[in-house]
Amino acid sequence: MDSLSIGQLAKQAAVAIDTVRYYERSGLLAPAGRLASGYRRYGASELKRLRFIRRAKALGFTLEEIASLLTLSDERDVAKVKQTAELKLADIQHRIDELERIRSGLKALTAACPGHGRAEACPILNALSQESAS
Repeated sequence: MDSLSIGQLAKQAAVAIDTVRYYERSGLLAPAGRLASGYRRYGASELKRLRFIRRAKALGFTLEEIASLLTLSDERDVAKVKQTAELKLADIQHRIDELERIRSGLKALTAACPGHGRAEACPILNALSQESAS
């Protein structure tokens, strides 16, 4: 693979140029080199790394978690990679459970609200105004 400009790299990885620059500032990605003019140049390893970052983001990993995964990947520590993924899965499950609880509460409130009448009688407004939120 020939060296790529930042625009070519971004296009092949399906991200914006600003995203590449952001990942560079974050320390997740570094250009393979620079031309005498100062333009960044990238190769196959940077493209692979950028695609890794994009896919990890799509799975819900934070940039900090992605940095950790990249370090573990460089170290070839598969057990820790699996552990990190399992922790992320547990976190996502917790968030799903919480969202389902919220959905259930909102369904009950909207079902109880006639959608007309006085605001003081609105079950939604009354539930949100209660002192103790559970």
